[in-house]
Amino acid sequence: MSRQRETSSNKITDDELNALILRLQTLLPQLDQSRHGRVSAAKVLNEICSYIRRLQNEVDGLSGRLSQRLDSMDLTGFDAEIVRDLLQQ
Repeated sequence: MSRQRETSSNKITDDELNALILRLQTLLPQLDQSRHGRVSAAKVLNEICSYIRRLQNEVDGLSGRLSQRLDSMDLTGFDAEIVRDLLQQ
C-alpha cells in the first residue's frame, strides 16, 4: 500500500510538465514562443536533444583541438599538471 502512495507522489503533474517544457523552450531561441506561438512538447524535446548533440560535438571538437595544442607545446611535467588541473575544474 505504501508503495502505491510513493509511486503516486513521484508522478509529475501536467502543469509541472508544461512548466518544464516551457523552461526548456526558453533555452532555444529558434523556438521563441513570442514568434512561433505555442510549440508542441514533442518539437521542444526533439530540438533540445538536437541542441545537446550539437553541444557535445562542439565540446568533442574543442577537446581534440586543445589536446593537439597541448601536445605541440613544450610543457614541463609541472606545467602540464597545472594545465590538466585547470581543465578538470
